[in-house]
Amino acid sequence: MPVFTRFSGSSQPGDGVPEAEDEPAGGEREEAERGATAASGPAPEASRTSLGHRLTRLRGWRTRHPRAARALHLTTTALAAALVLGALLLPNTLPALKAVSFARIPAEAVIGAVVVLALPRRPRLVAAVLYGLGLTALTTVNLLDMGFNEYLGRGFNAALDWDLLPDAQAYVEDTLGGGVATAVTVGAVVLVLLVAAVMVAATIRLATVLARHRVRATKGALIAGTVWVTCSALGLTLFGGPIASERGAGALRVHAQRTVESLRDEAAFVQQSKADTFGNTPPGQLLPDLRGKDVIFTFIESYGRSALEDPIMAPGVDRTLDTSTKALEKAGFAARSGWLTSATYGGSSWLGHSTTMSGLWIDNQRRYRTVSAGDHLTLTKAFQKTGAWDTVGVMPGVQKGWPEEKWYGLDKLYDSRDLGYRGPKFSWSTMPDQYALEAFQRQVHGKKRDKPLMSFVILTSSHQPWAPLPKMVGWDELGDGSVFDSIQKAGNKASDVLTDTTKSREEYGKSIQYSVTSLTQWLERYGTDDTVLVFLGDHQPIARVSGNGASRDVPVSIVAKDPKVLDKVAGWNWTEGLKPDRDAPVWRMDSFRDRFLKAFGSTPHPSKG
Repeated sequence: MPVFTRFSGSSQPGDGVPEAEDEPAGGEREEAERGATAASGPAPEASRTSLGHRLTRLRGWRTRHPRAARALHLTTTALAAALVLGALLLPNTLPALKAVSFARIPAEAVIGAVVVLALPRRPRLVAAVLYGLGLTALTTVNLLDMGFNEYLGRGFNAALDWDLLPDAQAYVEDTLGGGVATAVTVGAVVLVLLVAAVMVAATIRLATVLARHRVRATKGALIAGTVWVTCSALGLTLFGGPIASERGAGALRVHAQRTVESLRDEAAFVQQSKADTFGNTPPGQLLPDLRGKDVIFTFIESYGRSALEDPIMAPGVDRTLDTSTKALEKAGFAARSGWLTSATYGGSSWLGHSTTMSGLWIDNQRRYRTVSAGDHLTLTKAFQKTGAWDTVGVMPGVQKGWPEEKWYGLDKLYDSRDLGYRGPKFSWSTMPDQYALEAFQRQVHGKKRDKPLMSFVILTSSHQPWAPLPKMVGWDELGDGSVFDSIQKAGNKASDVLTDTTKSREEYGKSIQYSVTSLTQWLERYGTDDTVLVFLGDHQPIARVSGNGASRDVPVSIVAKDPKVLDKVAGWNWTEGLKPDRDAPVWRMDSFRDRFLKAFGSTPHPSKG
């Protein structure tokens, strides 16, 4: 039965419902029947007969049970009004999702009432349907905003973020299983369709009721509009917010502006990416002060400032950094540490990697695709360009072809399929960091070669959901990784950690301790006088763990035995050791490439866009 017919015929003269009407009973009945025809289109005679039979039965029930019919009429109308008002006033962040947020007068509701009262029957039905679909779009973007703010610390961008949805599905599949991922995807689609159906039904219901009580509805709309204008003009507030609201229109306006700005930014970035301070620097003038050194750039997943400052996570991480600093000093290494402000937050790690290596601010997927499809000089490619280093990538998180290795300037890539791991996955992470580093040593770093080595290593054990977590084992016991079977089985379930914020913070802190310990112990064990290690985080953990309003800062450290290496960065004023002071210098992540190149003797020769 068409939605319009079901709702429009819920209370009519002659059905036993004691209700005064502002329009003649015959006209109302005809309007309901015409609305049914408009909503469903021309129907065969049999269908019309069946529909008429159902309408007759429904009217008969109302006649026999007038009080129940009256209660049903009022209840469905009230629910429809609540749904519409709720959609218009729905916040886009979870902290703002409070009852007081709905104690407002939405301008969009007043305007909508005025429009439907002014329109004849058929245009009114069309307007009601379009209004319901608009509310569906508004509700959808608000819910997406909630999710993005909760996990990535920013709102949803309709121009850029659709590309991230397949990655989100892949993450859920790797974390909770393919069945759950499929269920979530299907559930999301069904939810949107259900919201659309309910919203359209609600707006049709309200439009019909308003038209039926046109005189009273017109007076009510006039009063509501007057109150809204008065409250807006006087700036009246209630529970800390303005009484006169235009939340719905404002949210859609923000998303529209965000989309337009993103499209403009994309065009500007294409030109920006063609200009490069070191684009025309001859190979012989790149990195002369690091010749002969084995240089390793290592990213630790989600290693953010919160790990060093949050009261739940910091104590354990601080102890690990202090212990590791002392152990490295004993092995002859020294370290300097500072802060970088990441281009991303809570996820999209590749944006942090590419920003650091390219010297460009790459904060969305389209920028990433633009720059990685070009020939902008990355820091790793600068080593390759000199011809003085062999360049390799070690990426246990990569599970299929990765064409970006050419843009990064890597002679050889070792991904999850190349490292010989036969142990269990730890949620999203394909293998523990300790194993990945040992495989790197066995297959790459420990082999004799004619040239020094530049390595680009991405560690993944600290990737959310931080359950189950690996633990350190004896380096000589690693084998093919089967030793981790019992550790993985005894670990926490991802679903248990994901639903508990405190537990997530605790386990996140433990994951950072594990990753830092794995890396520094590897350096103690296999580092040489010519080893230079640069390691940093790619972004802060998700907002639910790092906290609302947390910075985007991540720690960065340079470790070496040769004092001349650290002398080159003395002017950076970084903190001694692996733990940067709170007031240590903070740079944007995209400034690191040029600072590093200049510190180690590279001569700028710009290329123009």
